[in-house]
Amino acid sequence: MPEPAGALFESLLDIMARLRGPGGCPWDREQTRESLKPFLIEEAYEVLEALNSGQREALLEELGDLMFQVVFHAQLALERGEFSMTDVLQHLVAKMTRRHPHVFGDRTVGSAREALSQWEAIKHAEGSAGGKSRSVLDGVPRSLPALLRAQRLQAKAARVGFDWQSPEAAWAKVQEETSEVNAALARGDHAGAREEFGDLLFSLVNVARLLGIDAEGSLQAAVEKFRRRFELMEAEITAGGGSLSDTPLEELDRVWERVKAHDSQPPG
Repeated sequence: MPEPAGALFESLLDIMARLRGPGGCPWDREQTRESLKPFLIEEAYEVLEALNSGQREALLEELGDLMFQVVFHAQLALERGEFSMTDVLQHLVAKMTRRHPHVFGDRTVGSAREALSQWEAIKHAEGSAGGKSRSVLDGVPRSLPALLRAQRLQAKAARVGFDWQSPEAAWAKVQEETSEVNAALARGDHAGAREEFGDLLFSLVNVARLLGIDAEGSLQAAVEKFRRRFELMEAEITAGGGSLSDTPLEELDRVWERVKAHDSQPPG
């Protein structure tokens, strides 16, 4: 039988302590919170990539790599005398129990939306304890990719009723913002165009959210589709003895359209 998860987690903590201890790994021993930041972000994105791929083994491995980053940061905190992994787990268990009174208490909810609203209300009350002021929008990291951050902020505002009534109403705002971009371009106002373009993107995220579309994932898919088709176009031109830089734009457009027509991936 496989070892219990708890025992394996204890082994992982022991491995981390040994890597950081005397006689451990020189690379692990020299890492700091600052140096580990890029790895934390990278591992999170690799989990997302594994999820998108649908490959079980890839997801299994990447979740482990992400967990290792959490364990690494907990070890650094322990060494600084701040807290331990036990503290992290105790805090997490208490929070999950406290914010699910409909599961662990005597409250009831009738839908996922009600459960989410209750979560936000409890979270807001916790943040406001002791006279501290807390915004409904708190908790969305500034370091998130812009489209994802926009969608998360909009979703939080929507939970308290600040939202468009329908995707169609939000789409009308997109058209309004498009007109404002056009107006700024027409008068040569590049600073204004930059601001209006941001408003346009923000409005498009609203439409996506109301349609149940992940804006960040949708753009990532479009970027990947462009990359795939560009490389197919590049390969076709190269196979004919040409090069992209020497091929007239009109011919590039013709090859591009031909590639699109034969692209075996989902249409778009």
